[in-house]
Order: sequence, then C-alpha cells, then structure tokens
Amino acid sequence: GGSSSINGTVYMRGTPADYDEWRQRGCEGWDWDSVLPFFKKAEDQERGADELHGVGGPLKVSDVPARWPLPSAMIEAARQAGAPANPDFNGPTQEGTGFYQFTASRHRRWSSARAYLRDARRRPNLHIETEAHATRVIIEQGRAVGVSYKTPAGEKQARASAEVIVSGGAFGSPQLLQLSGLGPASLLKEMGIEVVRDMPGVGANLQDHFNTYLTYRCSQPVTLNDLAISWPRRMLAGARYVLTRSGPLTNTGVIAGVFLRTDPRLERPDMQINMALFSAEKRLPTGIVPHPFSSFTLSPVHLRPDGRGSVRIKSPDPLVAPAIHYDFLVTEYDRQAILHGMRFCRKIGAQPALAPYVMEEILPGPQVTSDEALLEDVRERAIANYHPVGTCRMGNEVNAVVDARLRVHGVPGLRVADASIMPQIVAGNTNAPSIMIGEKAADMILADN
Repeated sequence: GGSSSINGTVYMRGTPADYDEWRQRGCEGWDWDSVLPFFKKAEDQERGADELHGVGGPLKVSDVPARWPLPSAMIEAARQAGAPANPDFNGPTQEGTGFYQFTASRHRRWSSARAYLRDARRRPNLHIETEAHATRVIIEQGRAVGVSYKTPAGEKQARASAEVIVSGGAFGSPQLLQLSGLGPASLLKEMGIEVVRDMPGVGANLQDHFNTYLTYRCSQPVTLNDLAISWPRRMLAGARYVLTRSGPLTNTGVIAGVFLRTDPRLERPDMQINMALFSAEKRLPTGIVPHPFSSFTLSPVHLRPDGRGSVRIKSPDPLVAPAIHYDFLVTEYDRQAILHGMRFCRKIGAQPALAPYVMEEILPGPQVTSDEALLEDVRERAIANYHPVGTCRMGNEVNAVVDARLRVHGVPGLRVADASIMPQIVAGNTNAPSIMIGEKAADMILADN
C-alpha cells in the first residue's frame, strides 16, 4: 500500500472499452456499465455530479489549481499538431489534449489513506498494525484461515473469522501467494516451499505502461527546474504554499497531456504523452535530480504493450524482494508505437505555440533521427511507468488466479483485491481503477458474508 501517497495524483480511469474487454475475457460484472457506479461512488468530483461523475464519495477529485503559461502552450502546441481539445479525459472520449484532474483537495494530496482510512481507523472492528511484514497466508486443509507476519516484536498471526483478503499490489500479492505455496510448482519446489496448489498464473502476466522522454531546454525561467536549482525561489515557493496554499508547489509537475492512436485503424488511444514542467538529469532511489538549467519534458507512454513479464520469488525469505522481469519492445507493434509517440512529441515541440519556450532538444537530441537510433535510445533510457498490474489476473481461463468475485481459484477463504487482478492494463494511470477495484471488492465481500 501507500502508492497514492507518493504518486503523481493524476485521476484517470481509462476507456470504457478497457473494461468491456475484461468482460470479454471472462470477467463477468466488470464491464464498463458495471464498474462505473463504483467509480462514481468513490468520487467527490469538484465539477459536480452527472452521468459519468459522482459527488459525496471519500475521494476528492479536482482540477489544476492554476493554468500556467507553459502547460497551456504545450496543450495549444498539441492542438496545432493535430490533437483535438479534450476538457475531460474521464468524459465521453479519452482522445485529445488538455489538463488532467487530480486526487487533491485545496491544493493538498488526497491519498486513499486520507480518503478511506482516516475515519475508519476509529472503528472498533479495525486494527491497524504498522511496521508489519506479511510472510505467508496460513492455509489449513486447503482453506485460508489467517496470515503470518513479522513485526519488531517477532512473528505474529492474525486468524480470519471469514476470509483473508490480500492487497499487496502487483508485486507483493504474487510474492505472498508464492511464499504460501500457491504458484508455479517448479518454482516453489526450487525454493523449498511446500506446494499447496500448482498455479502457474501467480506472478505471470505482469504488465505496465512503457515510457521514454524528450527533454527540451527552455528559453524562459518558467519550469520547476528553475525552482529546484535556486534556494531563494525554493524558500519563496515553500512559504507561499505553507501560508496561502498557492504557487508552484500546488502541482506535481505533470498537469497536462495527450491521448492519441499510433495507428488510425485502432479504435481507441494507445499512447499517452505526459507534459512535465521539469526534466531529470538522473534518477536516484531517493528521487530525481533535475537538470541544472531551465527545461521541460514530453514523455510518450505506450499504454498497451504486447509484452508480458513476471514476478517470481528468489528466496523463501519473505524479506527478500522478488525478481521482477518486464518484457518490453518484444513485438514490432511495441517498437513502432513508441517510435510514433516520440515523433509526435517532436511534432508538438516544433509548433508555433512552443516557439517562445523551446531553445533546443537536449534528449535524445536532434541528431537522433533513424528508427534504429531512436530505438537504441529507448533501450538505454526508457523505464516502466510505475503502473504494474496483472500478476494475479482475474478470469475463468486455465492460468487465471482469481474469479470474477476475486476469490482465488481452488482456495476457499482467500481473495486478492488490488491492481494485480487486472487481466489487461487500462489506458491511463492506474490509481483510480485500483480504488474502483477496492470499492467493488468491498461490495462483493459484504454480499458474500
């Protein structure tokens, strides 16, 4: 947990066709018409209620607090490059360019912990234990009956009166199931773990969005890099935010974008371009290090990669991180899609609306033009987009892990409820769909118990 406390706060559902495709894969009750009520139930939408948006829910959803000149110019440049204006990416259509919405309220992050846990933690039937690491699901006579976990005070157990619900995310959930004897039998035997149930699908089907980035030196001091490299500006921005909740710190730096199709024959967008008010010289475990000059980024994100990776334990020790293997750029479609996204970014950067801001392209650089050179640059600099899903996928196929009610196949008393159950990644940021999954899971759990 905790992703919504450190993410970019973008509120994006994906397209209705994403969820209709889930239904086509055997996930009854997960089509768009079935999941929309749970999106609306979660929302407290700043724009008000309508047939697609909800109010009164625990999750605050708001617009960009201030329309700055540079992102507005980026959006206009995207329009000049051929993208239609789109005032609501969660509206009737996703394609186009415009400002994002965010899980925020009064210029403060509105995480799922703030939305759901802050009030619920006072309930007598809820116990929260921090500094605890789940080590395995306890399975007795084929049924899940509890969870073992480590704390600074030692090993503990929590016994379930009804069922165990695993919500460890696309990395943590398959790891915990494998540690519990639920996974590929060959892997479990290799790790010395007793096989409770041979489930090859646990840890398979790993998907993520795939992105690279084009960096432009900016001719005006209007980026977040200008703030980061100047102590006086940083202090002033901090003071403005603390005292008046205004200024550059009221946004996450990625406040606008484009959704487009890399092939006109496609029925819906497969490419997202994030417009960022900063650029990174390097990435460290503690965060990014900005370039020491004014610059911004256009980042093409492939939303529907063909590749499928895996999450597999490396040790029976639950404190050892699993092996995470992505499989990007495995098909010609994957390669051509990211190339199309890079070239559309360059098309945006060359439009009149950005002429007052663009000094030069820094990365990958104007000399990198051929398909081969661009793909080599992608292989060197591209990254996963921090949207992992699919490793405990839902469905009725042989290797599906959970059914349409999120119950683990063949293991009574055990459910998985998080992004790992997605059979196919959605077209857009995954926080909003994950919250929808939680809302729908809660509804099913109450109905079944």
